[in-house]
Amino acid sequence: MSDVAAARAPGRERLFLVGCLILLGAGWGLTQPLAKIAVEAGYRHFGLVFWQMALSSVVLGVLTLSRGRGLRFGRGPVAIYLMIAVIGTILPNTASYQAMDHLPSGLMSVLLSLVPMVAFPVALALGNDQFSVTRVLGLMLGLGGVLLIVVPDAALPPGAAVAWVIVALVAPICYAFEGNLVAKFGLAGMDPVQALFGASVLGAVLAAPLAVGTGQFITPFQPYGLPEFAIIGSSVIHAAVYSMYVWMVGRAGPTFAVQVSYLVTGFGVMWAMVLLGERFSIFIWAALALMFAGIFLVQPKQSETEPARLQGADG
Repeated sequence: MSDVAAARAPGRERLFLVGCLILLGAGWGLTQPLAKIAVEAGYRHFGLVFWQMALSSVVLGVLTLSRGRGLRFGRGPVAIYLMIAVIGTILPNTASYQAMDHLPSGLMSVLLSLVPMVAFPVALALGNDQFSVTRVLGLMLGLGGVLLIVVPDAALPPGAAVAWVIVALVAPICYAFEGNLVAKFGLAGMDPVQALFGASVLGAVLAAPLAVGTGQFITPFQPYGLPEFAIIGSSVIHAAVYSMYVWMVGRAGPTFAVQVSYLVTGFGVMWAMVLLGERFSIFIWAALALMFAGIFLVQPKQSETEPARLQGADG
């Protein structure tokens, strides 16, 4: 179903699609506070990255194999696996987990909303898109939102340093490059779930020695409490909602599906307030408003839609 068809779908069908979109946003938004719970328990970035990719490999592997597909090998597929694993998960998640130790979960969700805005200049540089004054304005609104977070003294909570905001920005930058590189070079004949399965397997192989070598490996043979279940939940939810997002793009079109960007950020902030008791200054709320406006302006219109691309939402 195209985006135009989604807009003209019967009431019950459109209500179903909107419900799926809300479920997607709620699920993806929940991964941020779950990761925060794990980090606050003392688990470190390489250990968390390894288990996220290992558990995602299991979920995505079952889904891929149940569809009669499997891993593909060769220079092209392996290059795609490596790019997605490194740029789409290991680098952004390593930065996010470190920043999360110093910043509120809700603020991390706000900063992740920059992905579509950062993706626009990257798309211009790679020749994936054309210059647009409207989208430039959207980019400027996003930058204005970042300034509202880092400039006023009262914007960040006590103990949160501007330097960690900069570290947190590594994630949306990586996701923007990931999506544009996939759009530029494709997936070597694989579907997105199949490619993410291969990337998760390769990423787990790469992250394992980093986790063991730095003493950050998380043994599964231990008593399980809230932090451990948060790690499992975050990984399984990420794999599930990503697969659902791919289905949504095919069912309703990319323009309709990309609206999940608003919901992921909104639910991320809401979950942080409900589960972690976080509260935010007026500057953070103003930054969120600017970023939502920026997302609206940089989103492609129906006449400009292109095939779905991989983009991390929490990685």
